[in-house]
Parts: sequence; structure tokens; C-alpha cells
Amino acid sequence: GGFTFPYSSCRLPHWPLRVSGHPILETSAESTATARPHLRRSMSGGGCSIRAIWILTPNDAVAFSRRFAVVEKRWRVAWEAEGVGKGAEMPLPADYEVAAAFANRRRREGTARGSGIRTNLSSVGLDSWVDDPITRHIISLQIDKEEGGGFMLWPVVLQKRGSYYVLVLPLVDPQSFKAFESLLKRPDCGSSAKENGNLSSILLNLPCITGAFMVANVIGDIITGDVAEPEVIVSSGPSVGGLLDSLTGSIGITARSKPSAAPVAAPVASVSSPVGAAQSDSLKGGIRPFDKELLRSFIIGAMPFGTPQDLNYGNVSSIRTTGYSADPLPTDQKQPAWKPYLYKGRQRTLFSSLETINAALYDRDDVPDFLSVSGQLTCRAELEGLPDVSLPLTGLKTARVEVSSFHHCVQASEPTGNKQSLLFQPPLGNFVLMHYQAPCNIDPPVKGFYQLSMVSENEGAFLFKLRLMEGYKSPFLMEFCMVTMPFPRRRVASYDGNPSVGTVSMTEHLIEWRIVSSGRGLSGRSIEATFSGTVRFHPRTTQRVNSSFRSATTTAFAEDSDCEQDITKNGANLDDYLMEKMNKDLQAVDLEEPLSWQAYNYAKVSFKIVGGTLSGLIIDPRSVTIYPSVKAPVEYSMQASSGDYILWNTLGKCPSAALPKEL
Repeated sequence: GGFTFPYSSCRLPHWPLRVSGHPILETSAESTATARPHLRRSMSGGGCSIRAIWILTPNDAVAFSRRFAVVEKRWRVAWEAEGVGKGAEMPLPADYEVAAAFANRRRREGTARGSGIRTNLSSVGLDSWVDDPITRHIISLQIDKEEGGGFMLWPVVLQKRGSYYVLVLPLVDPQSFKAFESLLKRPDCGSSAKENGNLSSILLNLPCITGAFMVANVIGDIITGDVAEPEVIVSSGPSVGGLLDSLTGSIGITARSKPSAAPVAAPVASVSSPVGAAQSDSLKGGIRPFDKELLRSFIIGAMPFGTPQDLNYGNVSSIRTTGYSADPLPTDQKQPAWKPYLYKGRQRTLFSSLETINAALYDRDDVPDFLSVSGQLTCRAELEGLPDVSLPLTGLKTARVEVSSFHHCVQASEPTGNKQSLLFQPPLGNFVLMHYQAPCNIDPPVKGFYQLSMVSENEGAFLFKLRLMEGYKSPFLMEFCMVTMPFPRRRVASYDGNPSVGTVSMTEHLIEWRIVSSGRGLSGRSIEATFSGTVRFHPRTTQRVNSSFRSATTTAFAEDSDCEQDITKNGANLDDYLMEKMNKDLQAVDLEEPLSWQAYNYAKVSFKIVGGTLSGLIIDPRSVTIYPSVKAPVEYSMQASSGDYILWNTLGKCPSAALPKEL
């Protein structure tokens, strides 16, 4: 039924591979010595095993490595079963050999990922010679030996995270390896989806590639510190509901919300294990070091002997701290893959609707405003045993959901009328129950217009006229609202003007108008806010663009459009010519601001609203049922915040998209 961990007395059940809770591949714990007849099936069609992992710095130095001797033995046995002893001639290279091979590939391909297509610089044996863009992510490394000869490592999954390159080498069968070798020598280029023996058909028969990508992804999350669980908002005081909530909401008394984070176990230092040489924590070049002991501990728990079992960071950390549940399961229940151990403690269930609204408000007759809501329903079910949770989604007709997706543990019924039922066995910790996208079905929380007109080269007059929370009734509460006028290409000297409400502050490149401050929320009423005044800028200083930037831009233009050199002379590209004249004295860094291509065309609004959803899609906590029935309170909170909420200058140019007319 399982095998024993080398560092503890617990036994690991034979689970399917899970990536952040997703069942992906089925793995086998059989010994390769007794499973040789099924060797190729277990290597390519039935599972994922990892031969080695390397993490490289931008300076082509190995910062971390890990090799798996059990998987490497299976690699040699597979080649011996083919009647070829080539596996022993292609052992796992040393760290310095991997670093040299990666640096050599970067030099020959032009970049770390390469072009992915055959060019005039490609040669036989390079990944770009295969002429397939997937070779930018699944690469080969040519290992050169000092004593002569050499060999190839393939398939190496490459992922760049932060300043590091994560390389994962999965175990593949000899037939697939030989098929790729032949692609590196083919004289023709390009490939067809219907063509036999192309790279796509080879990779489709290798589910270990998917597993290797997931391993690289979770390792990247750990070294960059991106392992936080989804946020679940919970009220500081339990909601009583009914008449009391209505009365307190109508007079503006609402419970504040705060995030509830899942407990994450502290990292446990792993015991001694065969880990490759690593550099010191203070890496050269100013690279932020990562916790190698934490990474080693995760690898030992998540993929013992090189076979991934559970790549969910929260699960692995909790299991190492608390162990597996000692309570036996009922004979009629099967423990799901996404819940490796059972919860013990105070029982409750938390739901949160978290929405983000993106808007482009033009205040023009010829350009319609655009509003879109993207949201997610998050959950944290602290329930003992393996209960089933059922809840109804309401407001489907009102929300007019355009796109939706569910967690893999959810069974969603067909929508009937205005409702849809969800049934699921919740995993541990915080998780996203549902993602969705819908239009904003009520008036925008902040609407109005923004005008800016330059009265001279260094002075502009502006006017805001806004209305907040019009049509929003309790329990909607706007916790804060702020408007920012960015001027990334000019330095603000001063401003004149007093708003009708709120406070104003300025920095070198922006003016900030705080309409609703934190701690003084707006609920049950709407307000009108106006702000008119002038802004003065420091005189422009002539700053020439860096010569290397200008030469690189010119070279790129010449390479990409050799046939368009005479367009400006013919007058067909006058706008580009004027933009070039306008930007000739700007620093290169200024060109990275996409929304300020004409210096000052917009204002950005930031806000947060609690107590309701903007899409209209909600759940009724009183209709949530748990089977078997338990006494577990259900708490539900709703929050909406601004994303890219833009007020375009009605007196200036602004980008817009023409939507197709409905048939």
C-alpha cells in the first residue's frame, strides 16, 4: 500500500500526482528491477519521475542542484533493456558542466531561451534547428567532456523566475530520446500538425513533461517567495443576520473586514541528503538569495526518490509538522487526492466574493464607456472528516456571467433560472472555488469626468467632477477612494486649487486627491466631489536619449522593416514621424509608461467597497448545507476593489476599441 519515508516512520499512500491540488499523473512505486516489462509504460505513458534539478543564476553559476539516484538507475536500466549501453555513457553531469553547457547554449542561440525558429544563424544540433517555438521552454544541453566526446541532456524544462533559471530534467524512454536526436539533424525545417514524428507528437506521448513544468513552477514559487494562499476575508465579528443587520446597516454601522490567512507550517530543516554543490548565500551580482534548506525540505517531502507525490506547498509543510491523520476513514469513504490529511479543531466555513472592476470612462458621445468585473469565490472549510458541502449561486441572470471556471473538487449543476448548485469536498486551507468574469450590472461606483488643458508650455488647468456611490445602498460601504493624476514625463512644481471634499498631496510626478480616507467610510448615501485648479511644471530640460538605446532602436527598425524606409518621405506615416520628434528628447525609461504616450491623458481612481458585489453574483450562507450535518457556522463576506479604473481626459486624445455591431 505504500513505502517508508527515509526521514520518518509515516507511510505514504499510493496517491496520484497532485500539482497544487490537481490530479495530473499516476505514479508507480514499483521497483524498476521487478517492473522491467512495463518499463516504457511507466516512464513515458504512466507517470513522472525527475532525474535532476538545477537552479542557475544570470551569471551561469549553479546556485542549487538536486539529483535522484533511484531515477538515474531506471535511466540506465531502460537503455540496457534496449540492448544499448548508451545510458551509462550519458550520466548526470557535474554542476560546472551544466553551467558551461547552459552558457554555451545562450551564446549559440543568442538568448537563454533562444529564438525557437530556424534562422540564418542556426546550425545542425541546435534547438532552433528543430524550428519549433516549444524549444524555447523545453531545451537540450550539449555536455562536453574534458577527456573528449560528450552527450546531450534532453528534455530539460526551462523556466525563468525572478533572477534565476530553473532547469528540471525528467525521465523519458530511449525511443523518445532517439526521436528528438533525429530532429536535430533533419535537413528540412518547419513541421505540420499532421506530420508523424514531429516534436509535438513526441511530447504528447510524454506526460512527464507536464509534471516537470509543474515541478519547475512550484520551485520557482518557493525561490521567489510566492507561496501565499488565496485571500479569504472574514468579519471581525460574526454576522447575526436578519433584522439586526438591516438596522445597523441602515445607520452606517458595519463590521470591518480583515484577511484570514491559512496557517503555514514553519520550514523544517531536512536531514542530510545527496544535494549537489551550491554557492554561498551571498551570490555575486546583487541577486536575492533564497532559502536552500526550505527548498531541500520541500523536495524531500513532495517528491521522494524523484517521483512527485504532492506539489502543494501548504500540504507538504503541514504534513511535515503534524503528520498524517491517525483516525481511520470509514470503509465506504475514499480520501480524495486534494486532502492528504484530515482537519481537527473548531469547525467553521468561510466564503468570500472578491471582485475587481476595470473601467475606461471617456464622457464622450462617440466613445462608449467600458466596465468589466472579474471575480473569484474563495473558501476555507475547517471541517472534520470528509463532508460534502453544497451551496447555491444566485443572481446568475443579473450577473450575466461571460466566463466561469471551477476548482477541480467542484461538481457544478446546470444553471436553472437564476441559480446554480455547487457540490464539493473541500481541500485543506484557502482555495479558489470559482473564477468568473461579468459586466458591471449597476452604475459605476465612481463616475464623472476629468479635463486637462495646457494653457502654456509649463502650466495646465484641470477640472474633476465626480459622483461617488450613486444608487448604492446599505450594506455597500466604500472604505476609501483616491484619484491620482500622473505626470511621468514632467516634474510637478506646484498646484493651486481646493477640492470640495478630501485632501490633496503631490510628489515630483503626480498629484493625489484622497476623497474618502480609511477609517471614514461612505455608506448609505452618495456624494459629489469637484476639484478644479492649475498645475505648474518645471521647465523642460534637454536630455538626449542614450546612444546605445537609440542605436538599438534604429537597428531593430532596420531589421524589422527594411522595405519601409521611405514611408515618412511619402507622408504615409506622418503620425509616427511626429511622435518621434516629440519623444526625441525623452529618456528611455519614460517610454515604459504605456498610458502616457502623450504625457498626461488620464487620471486613475483607486477604491475598495465591502458589503456587496458589483456583478450581482452572490451566495446565500443560510442555504449552505453540510453532510453529514455538523454545527459549523458559515460566514460570508463580499469585497470589490478597483483595477485599472481610468478617467480619460475629455479634452485630449485617448485610445479606444471599436466593438463589432451585434447581428
